[in-house]
Amino acid sequence: LKKKTLSIPVSFFLGFCTNLLLPETPEHILAKTNSKTEILCKLKKEHVGVYWFRWSQERQNFEFLMFSNPLGKATYGADIRQDKFSVLVASSHNSYSLHISHLHPSDNGTYYCCIVQSSQLLLDRGTQLTVGDVFPVPPRTTQAPLPKKPKRCVTKSKDADKKGACSPLVWVPLATGILVLLMILVPAAYRFHR
Repeated sequence: LKKKTLSIPVSFFLGFCTNLLLPETPEHILAKTNSKTEILCKLKKEHVGVYWFRWSQERQNFEFLMFSNPLGKATYGADIRQDKFSVLVASSHNSYSLHISHLHPSDNGTYYCCIVQSSQLLLDRGTQLTVGDVFPVPPRTTQAPLPKKPKRCVTKSKDADKKGACSPLVWVPLATGILVLLMILVPAAYRFHR
């Protein structure tokens, strides 16, 4: 099958139109090599179709990818692989979703959803796509460690569960110390009383 190509007249000029196009979602996409992604474009009202373009910062060119009409029929730009780019149109005909598969770093760029209105090619704000295998990790916010509260031993009632009672390493020496103190004080108090 021979690919269809579409040439856009030079008389069209680029502009931004907020009353016809809603912002694409999301604004930035980070994707791994050989994965796939999608960019959603919503129109405020039904239109005759949507154009998709890509601006490549590296190559410094504005490339026509494809045009999709409300019935889902697509016309591709020159050298654009049809198995890589496809568009799904919502039943309301005001939402277009660009699907990009087999992602590669050469797909990096800003993708624009566009419509033609009064001989003008109107773009939305665009979605920046970055494809790679390793991405920088955002710095994690560190919190100061909470001060540790000293543990207190609480004497439990006879009916209480003894699993949570204080360790014998704490209360055995304490009880022994109290017993020794009583053994010294009782005779001293007895002698003092006499």
